[in-house]
Amino acid sequence: MNRLIVLAGPSGVGKGTVVRALRDRHPEVWLSVSATTRDPRPGEVEGKHYFFVSDDEFSRMIDEGELLEWATVFGGHRYGTPRGAVDSQLADGVPCILEIDLQGARQVRESMPEALQVFIAPPSFEVLVDRLVGRGTEDERERERRLATAKDELAAQDEFDEVIVNDNVIDAAGALERLLLPSR
Repeated sequence: MNRLIVLAGPSGVGKGTVVRALRDRHPEVWLSVSATTRDPRPGEVEGKHYFFVSDDEFSRMIDEGELLEWATVFGGHRYGTPRGAVDSQLADGVPCILEIDLQGARQVRESMPEALQVFIAPPSFEVLVDRLVGRGTEDERERERRLATAKDELAAQDEFDEVIVNDNVIDAAGALERLLLPSR
């Protein structure tokens, strides 16, 4: 059985950190690379962290059905998952993770209901605030926008098949590993 996990949770909850810890133990797990219209942050690499595309290119990808899901988030930037790469990895039997937002998870549930939907939650809202502030990648206005979005996302966690509380990265990665690779 091919295993596809759709992983979502609020900004700053540690989704990327949990996935990195899992992939350190299991490099065979494929993590989709999203396309985005936002500018790269310092240290981000094209094709590794995101595919950075223009608004026109993103619109073309939507029009031609090249995105499995897409959404406009965080002040107008668009993010989406290229469909072809996901289909190819699943066809090869590779365990896959899509690390996406709530809107995207809802779209994937419609188009790929067989995917396991997993929500990464913080131990508390206060911890989420501390993590988001601590990473220092957004200005105050952007942080406030992301925290408002986080409240909506946290309220939607019951829509997911599984919820993993990220109070410890190693434990959260272990829980994700058991879901994605149950026979290992």
